[in-house]
Amino acid sequence: MNRNPLALVLVAFVIAFGIYFGYHKARAAGPSFAPKLTTSSLAPDFTLESLDGKTMKLSDFRGKAVLLNFWATWCGPCKIEMPWFVEMQNQYSAQGLQIIGVAMDDASKEDIAKFAKDMGVNYPILIGKESVGDEYGGVPALPESFLIGRDGKIVDKILGLRGKAEIEDSVKKALNTHAATSQASSREMSSSREEELIAR
Repeated sequence: MNRNPLALVLVAFVIAFGIYFGYHKARAAGPSFAPKLTTSSLAPDFTLESLDGKTMKLSDFRGKAVLLNFWATWCGPCKIEMPWFVEMQNQYSAQGLQIIGVAMDDASKEDIAKFAKDMGVNYPILIGKESVGDEYGGVPALPESFLIGRDGKIVDKILGLRGKAEIEDSVKKALNTHAATSQASSREMSSSREEELIAR
């Protein structure tokens, strides 16, 4: 039986489109176990390696306002906002802002370092892991940024590219938060010690 070549091509196209759409829809949805982070959630802590080989934790910056930016070297919009971040780091660092970039692509550390140098990046760049992205909801698209207050809680989430003024407003919102009180910190430390004793 003769089959219409055009019909076969059409069927193949529909199948290919279905696979492509399904993959990207699944990626956009993120893993089913991805946490639902809200603007009052405590930002998940993580430990990642920086470009200079140092180990850095998000909790190392508690007391500062943090702009946590997930990006990649192939991401066009990331190249647009990075110079804004450089300016903001210069402008607001004295007030307690710390920008942290997390590279979420397969480029080598050397390529990422060259890219960051070419872009004039003046803030730490960490080598991302999928597990960290999952903690932040799967990072369905790049760039994606989280504004974290001085108390370690998420103040705002920016998915995709926004205007510089809008990002700056979120930065100011994070800067206007207050660090956790020493009393609260003491309670956390006390609770941690109790858990250690129980574990023993």
